[in-house]
Amino acid sequence: MSSMLNIGITGLNAAQVALSTVSNNIANASTSGYSEESALQVESIGQSNGAYTIGSGVNVVAVQRAYSQYLTSALWSSNSGLQSATTANTLTSTLNSLLSNSGNLQTALDNFYSSFSSVANSPSSTSVRQAALGSASSLTSVFNTLGQQLSQQSTQVNQQVTGTVTSINTLSQQIAALNGQIAQAGLGSNPNSLLDQRDNLVQQLAGLTGISASTDSTGSISVYTSAGETLVSGTQSYALSAGANPYDPGTTDVFDSAGNDVTAQLSGGTLGALISYRGNVLQPAQNALGQSAIALAASVNGQQAQGLDLNGQQGQAIFSVDGPAVLPSSQNAGSAAVSASVSDASALTTSDYILKYTGSGTGTNGWSLSTTGGQSVPLTANADGTLSADGLTFSTSGTPQTGDSYEIEPTRNAAASLSVSMTDPKGIAAAAALTATAAASNTGTGSVGSISVSNSANANLLAGATIQFGNGGSYTITDGAGNTTTGTYTSGQPITADGWSLSLSGTPASGDSFTVAANSNGLSDDSNALSLAGLADAGVIDGSTVSVVTSYANLTAQIGSAGSQASAELTTQTNLYSQAQSNQQSLAGVNLNQEAANLVQYQQAYQASAQVISTAQMLFTSLITAIEDG
Repeated sequence: MSSMLNIGITGLNAAQVALSTVSNNIANASTSGYSEESALQVESIGQSNGAYTIGSGVNVVAVQRAYSQYLTSALWSSNSGLQSATTANTLTSTLNSLLSNSGNLQTALDNFYSSFSSVANSPSSTSVRQAALGSASSLTSVFNTLGQQLSQQSTQVNQQVTGTVTSINTLSQQIAALNGQIAQAGLGSNPNSLLDQRDNLVQQLAGLTGISASTDSTGSISVYTSAGETLVSGTQSYALSAGANPYDPGTTDVFDSAGNDVTAQLSGGTLGALISYRGNVLQPAQNALGQSAIALAASVNGQQAQGLDLNGQQGQAIFSVDGPAVLPSSQNAGSAAVSASVSDASALTTSDYILKYTGSGTGTNGWSLSTTGGQSVPLTANADGTLSADGLTFSTSGTPQTGDSYEIEPTRNAAASLSVSMTDPKGIAAAAALTATAAASNTGTGSVGSISVSNSANANLLAGATIQFGNGGSYTITDGAGNTTTGTYTSGQPITADGWSLSLSGTPASGDSFTVAANSNGLSDDSNALSLAGLADAGVIDGSTVSVVTSYANLTAQIGSAGSQASAELTTQTNLYSQAQSNQQSLAGVNLNQEAANLVQYQQAYQASAQVISTAQMLFTSLITAIEDG
């Protein structure tokens, strides 16, 4: 009877544990991160009397959770990809909205260039000229708005980087604390709730940044970033930090616990997406927009300088724009100062650069230049001691130390700084700056083909000049300042002096002369206004091959393409995550139908075990009664 009673008791206990386990599964069916649990039962070692063995009941050796390291790791990885894609899609969608909602730059450019056609039709009309300046102001307003909004998004991205790093550190601390609690529970104790909590935290951490993880013999999990830096090891967490970029205090970088900048090495999750978007989409967009603003100002101001305004003066700048930003490294040890200016807007790129001092006797005057991506850029040393590359000119002073460096941002903030500097509508240079005429007494076949400005900065440009031909095509140029220049005319080759270039057709005879003078017909001449209008289609970017209008169209196309790619990637990552989650939940998820069946099964087992105990008690009572009656 004792054996039967013990067997019944073990069965009752086992059924009770199983019922509690099933009840817990049902209660946590909707709990995020919960893994289905099951009571692991084994038969108790039976007792043998030599001829046969009698079982001694059942033991519950563990309540274990349904778990697969492979499926769980796959879920973590897919969550990292999903959160990265979600963040990238949100950011690119916002950028596309900014370009479309902040004013139509394409329309503003068209209106601006066409306003010069109106000036050409009525060059003496002050109201038409005022309207042209109004179009210029509207254009700068759109550029400014776009530039400011891109800058604001940059600030928001940097703030998100800081917030994400804080969340990563919080999760790392919680995982380390759970490692300690799991270790205290001891091996083989199966602290399922703690394990589930830890797995859930690791999944959240994977959503913030790409990770790898491993579990040691004590049950503690170690977590590493995609850069290989340790976030969690045992009960110790290692915090990342968000701090200022060594060049640009407005840019937030990420540093490991030892203070090393690991920004470029991080990938995956929200943090990786923020860093990638900032460096590969947002900053290039800012630079491209700024490149267009600089090219607009340089081309229009340059054409202005080739004409005369209503006051008979050489055209002055319509636009002003900030020059390149030079950002010294916070680690510089020397006293050097570096400045940069745009010397050729058409040669500007959308790159940012690092100008580094490599020591006297090395490189160009000891300096080397590379893009921020690490691509070397050839430097040219100029006679005046400056350095040039990619449409930029650098001036250095003071004493640098080897290793000192400076980040150059040629175009980053140009769009936000573009402004109209001209206030007087009479200042629009609609007329050509120069005229050229042949003397009436000329006997040769030479005639004026065209006169153009080759160097608008020449101080004697408008001083006038006389070209007197001698024998054999020789000529002497005498300008209004009394300077003389001699040369020999070659058919098809222009005659140049004082910043102007004169093309002739035919053959001048000895004694023939030509006069170059400032244009006195400024009230009715429209030739330079037509040239200003023609800038709409003129190549002024990328080596004078791309117009400002085309450049902006290219930018919107690039951002649209980035948005499409981000949307497609989000769809892909959503499907991958759903598949990984389905696979993991097929093992670890709670199936309520199965649990209901288990509940009935263990309820019946409990009742049956109780019946065994009741039967054993009845038999024992009958035996006692028989003994007493005997």
